[in-house]
Amino acid sequence: MEGHERLLLWLEGAARRLLSVRFDYTEEQRLIRETIREFAARELRPHARRWDAEGKFPASLVPKLAGLGLLGMVIPQEYGGSGLDPVAFALAIEAVAWGDGGVALTVASHNSLCSGHIVLAGSERQKRTYLPRLVSGEALGAWALTEPGSGSDAKALVTRAERRGNRWVLNGTKVFVTQGSLAGVYVIMARTDPDAGHRSISAFIVERGTPGLRVGKHEDKLGVRSSDTAEVVFEDCAVPEEQMLGAPGEGYRDSLRVLERARIGIGAMALGLGRAALEASLAYARERRAFGQPIAEFQAIQWMLADMATELD
Repeated sequence: MEGHERLLLWLEGAARRLLSVRFDYTEEQRLIRETIREFAARELRPHARRWDAEGKFPASLVPKLAGLGLLGMVIPQEYGGSGLDPVAFALAIEAVAWGDGGVALTVASHNSLCSGHIVLAGSERQKRTYLPRLVSGEALGAWALTEPGSGSDAKALVTRAERRGNRWVLNGTKVFVTQGSLAGVYVIMARTDPDAGHRSISAFIVERGTPGLRVGKHEDKLGVRSSDTAEVVFEDCAVPEEQMLGAPGEGYRDSLRVLERARIGIGAMALGLGRAALEASLAYARERRAFGQPIAEFQAIQWMLADMATELD
């Protein structure tokens, strides 16, 4: 058989395999999306405008979020979570974002960042200690990497972790921390050696109430205002050595892996907000009248709405 004939046979087989792949959702995934969409319609959308105006997270939601399993989506079942697959997780975040973007950011960051980092790098003791609390809503999780002088360039962070006996002492300031003023469990990135580059960055678990941890300025944002965002300051904040999360010097590497997975939630949030925007645009186009008819009857408006729907799908 000639080489090109073998190639054609291989391509035909690859095409058949591709056509056999199913891209529709499983029954479980559909049920998750429908259940959370109903929750969002009932518990989030009616209050979203008020929460945005108030600029603070509605703490009364936490038991409801936990009861629906939304606070343990990435946590394995052995620690009390549901261990959802990435598609189900994305569908859940999309449905929450359709109801309120700020609440979706809270749920996504709690799962993907704080809980996700502990799932990824935590010891068995750390997982048994913290993951059940994060699932139940006893504690919300925060993840602190960004600093005043290091955002996208995370390797430039200057928060220090100094070893003193059997404890690590943290000093530094973290900014734009989601759940910064609400969290019960913080995952913090700090540098153990100022001269060793990113290989000196390690992660630490710090509990709310630890002496030396204080909440600084609350950020008054332009959007997603029902998500809590605040500065967190560490001043000689001492934690036991077993609170280091992962191996020494691997905090930066693990942070990148955590962020890669977290982007699924960010994309799902954008999709949920986009769907809500399309629904609002359709409703307005049917209601608003110009030149004796609803503006939805004008082809230029129809093109805009069609483009929105096409991009969302």
